[in-house]
Amino acid sequence: MANHLSTNQHTVQPSFVIQKVQPALLGLMDGSVSTLAPIFATAGLTGNPMKAFYVGLASSMGAGVSMGLAEALSDDGKVTGRGSPIMRGGITAFGTALGGMLHTLPFLIPDMHQALHLAYTVVIFELLAIALIRYRFMKSPLWRTILQVIVGGGIVFALGIFLGQS
Repeated sequence: MANHLSTNQHTVQPSFVIQKVQPALLGLMDGSVSTLAPIFATAGLTGNPMKAFYVGLASSMGAGVSMGLAEALSDDGKVTGRGSPIMRGGITAFGTALGGMLHTLPFLIPDMHQALHLAYTVVIFELLAIALIRYRFMKSPLWRTILQVIVGGGIVFALGIFLGQS
């Protein structure tokens, strides 16, 4: 079937992938990775989980607005077939904010040690989920996509840790 992507049990329309999955994946990747450095740097510099939480909240929401606008304004979808710019922008904004907030929420725990360990675990699951989505819908080889996502996220994470110890 030339007009369908076959996943494990379902056939997915390419328009669904380009109009819904790709903007969501873009948002999740950006939110998950771009917020790592500010959150973990703040945690390291202040030792205060609530300050790290607010930096994560601000980073996630700001990145969500920015990425949503960038996606919505990138094209009107008429020439590319990428669909409604409002829909794509909204999906990207939500995915970005969600990706940043998932590893921000552990900083609501008042104990920094516990908050950090939970946040580290959440980051690992976020990156693996992104890799699995890329594998399922974008047909990227699983091990290559896991390696790419973990290396990219690891670089930003290390930067945040480094800056937090400065």
